[in-house]
Amino acid sequence: MAMPGPGNLLTVDQSGKGDYRKIHEAIAAAPVNSSARTVILIKPGVYKEKIVVPVDKPNITLFGTSANTTVITWNEPWLSTDTSPTVTVRASDFVASRLTFRNTFGTSKQAIAVRVAGDRAAFYGCSFSSFQDTLLDDNGRHYYCGCYIEGGTDFICGNGRALFEKCHLHSTSLTGGAFTAQKRASESNYTGYSFVRCKLTGVGVSTSILGRPWEPYSRVVFALTYMSATVSPRGWNDWNHTANQRTAFYGQYQCYGQGAKTDGRVKWARNLSPTEAAPFMTKAWIDGQQWLPKQPAS
Repeated sequence: MAMPGPGNLLTVDQSGKGDYRKIHEAIAAAPVNSSARTVILIKPGVYKEKIVVPVDKPNITLFGTSANTTVITWNEPWLSTDTSPTVTVRASDFVASRLTFRNTFGTSKQAIAVRVAGDRAAFYGCSFSSFQDTLLDDNGRHYYCGCYIEGGTDFICGNGRALFEKCHLHSTSLTGGAFTAQKRASESNYTGYSFVRCKLTGVGVSTSILGRPWEPYSRVVFALTYMSATVSPRGWNDWNHTANQRTAFYGQYQCYGQGAKTDGRVKWARNLSPTEAAPFMTKAWIDGQQWLPKQPAS
């Protein structure tokens, strides 16, 4: 994947051979409210730091060497969405490529690896790892392509409008796991998660559901996606509120694998027709034709 041409290029290298040794130092050096893109090239290493991309630093790209060798990690449970994640993105037009984001706190509490709260964010070939609430896709329109996302409980959550293409979701929960907890609170909210041509795996058999409603109008669709036997036959639950069965929108379209069988699904889940699935199948779901940057060429 070739690095995109920047308006401004900064290099982070722990050895001291770059412009900065820490990623947060490079972000601080990026121009405020700039319409030109700043690319921060991150050399291999394990960067133990908490990072915030503030709202006045739009158009930043974090470009790693590879997700296997370029790691951003922190170790903190959820105290607040503003202070706890390893990486918080508040700015618009953020891009990350070839990076691993980790929160190594463990399984006893929510521990967010990345919170995305700015509009028009894109992630290419990145890895996200924690257990509960790994990826807080909080607000705005977001795109994830070729990413690996690992966790156990509600590990993709929030009220964003997101498209996940060709991503690998891996559940580490031994029991009671959930891949998603989408937070759409009303029918008028144009939010939800769409997973297209993805892969769902995990430990054990029937150990994780596809999702549960953080708020009553939660909306999640899986299309053309492989589901291993880790996925529970029932697929979804109502989070102990039967009223959510009338309002949540949970569907799948032409998925395959042992976990994709629909005969055991909860009765209020939807097996979508081509017409019903169509709005969720392309980048138009996130208005990507208007803003999504072209994926860097290999």
